[in-house]
Amino acid sequence: MLQAALDAARQIFSPPFRNVLFKSLGLTFVLLVLAWTGLDKVALSFLTVDNYWLRTIVTFATGAGLVFGLAFLIAPISILVAGFFLDDLADVVEEEIDPLGPRGRPLPPGQAMIMALRFALVSAGVNLVALLLLLVPGVNAIVFVLANAYLFGREYFAFAATRYCSLEEARELTRRHATTLFLAGLFIAGFVAVPGLNLFTPLFGVAFMVRMHKTLAARAMARAR
Repeated sequence: MLQAALDAARQIFSPPFRNVLFKSLGLTFVLLVLAWTGLDKVALSFLTVDNYWLRTIVTFATGAGLVFGLAFLIAPISILVAGFFLDDLADVVEEEIDPLGPRGRPLPPGQAMIMALRFALVSAGVNLVALLLLLVPGVNAIVFVLANAYLFGREYFAFAATRYCSLEEARELTRRHATTLFLAGLFIAGFVAVPGLNLFTPLFGVAFMVRMHKTLAARAMARAR
């Protein structure tokens, strides 16, 4: 598991992964700019007085609020955007691990969209809980790490598994290896917990869990013989 994590961390700086990172960050930035523009227009629409200074204050407050919420928004949005490129990354990982071995099949667009949205919602939910727990010193960090380990370990493994089997079979594999995936999820939680590094979460998560799936699948085949 440790070797798989180290190999995954190394691979996220390779050209294919960097390209996806730049794409996801660029699209994330565009989405945040659009969000700021929309919020600004909505806020200004409530003004009944056309005053330059009042409009400036509202615009500044909207921008400041978005910057404050950036720590909460940027990770889920970047994960949502990167989710649409995960199949390409998984193919790169599989080629590096076993160039002559079987490749997983890309997920159908609808399923890929649902999975990307689920990644983003999981990230948003965990970050929201962490923000609420800031008022409980000593507990928030523990809950944040454990929740991320459990949720992301399951989600990224399910993605890697569904490239080779049905969603129901992937869920069964997830339940069967729940303890192992939780421990593996702790590595992903480490990325999520560090500002800036959390932007690499989807890249590391897919590189790591594709390796974990390959390992667990190989063990299952060896036991079946």
